[in-house]
Amino acid sequence: MHLFIVEDHPAMIEGYKGILNAHFNPDQLQFTTAYTFEQAFKALEQAQKPFDIALLDLAMQPYPEQKIFSGEDMASRINDKFPETKIMFLTSHTEGILLYNLIRTLNPDAVLVKSDFQSDELAQAINTVNEGENYYSQTARNCLKAVANLYDGLDSYDRRIIFLLTKGIKTKNIPEHLPISLSAVDKRKAKIRLFFDIPKGSDEEIVREAQKLGLV
Repeated sequence: MHLFIVEDHPAMIEGYKGILNAHFNPDQLQFTTAYTFEQAFKALEQAQKPFDIALLDLAMQPYPEQKIFSGEDMASRINDKFPETKIMFLTSHTEGILLYNLIRTLNPDAVLVKSDFQSDELAQAINTVNEGENYYSQTARNCLKAVANLYDGLDSYDRRIIFLLTKGIKTKNIPEHLPISLSAVDKRKAKIRLFFDIPKGSDEEIVREAQKLGLV
């Protein structure tokens, strides 16, 4: 089993490898690792055969030269080259809007929130996706229930803009995190205001509405 691990904390990568070596035959495991999206992109470019599973962190330093701003973008690149590779996200984020966006747009094979899975669960998730089924940890499942059906009127960029605003990112800086222009951001924010029924609302009011609905 060839695993591609993209994670910006080296200790986490070593931890994942230790867990997997303990639960599977180490002689049958092969690892390719990357600490940045730039390293991950280059490793993907050099790969001659598909990875069996890619374990991706969701939020890392963007690699704007290749328009890779998030783990979602990295997953799309992997799927473009190796559509048979299983995609697993291991993230510390618990915001409902972010996990909803991730699952709605990419339908990854697994989503595990780092704070609520144990070593056995990581192995269980890998076995589950190898059997062709999806696996979500408990927090991921709870977040999905909380925001189900609330965001059908907004697309993935709209939802990511809301998330960035909740993190204190200013409108003028959003194009540094998403591959869209500032004018496109402004148009999408107008749409978001209408969705929240605050047509003249400020960024702070957008955040408050998202918090009121329990989305962040």
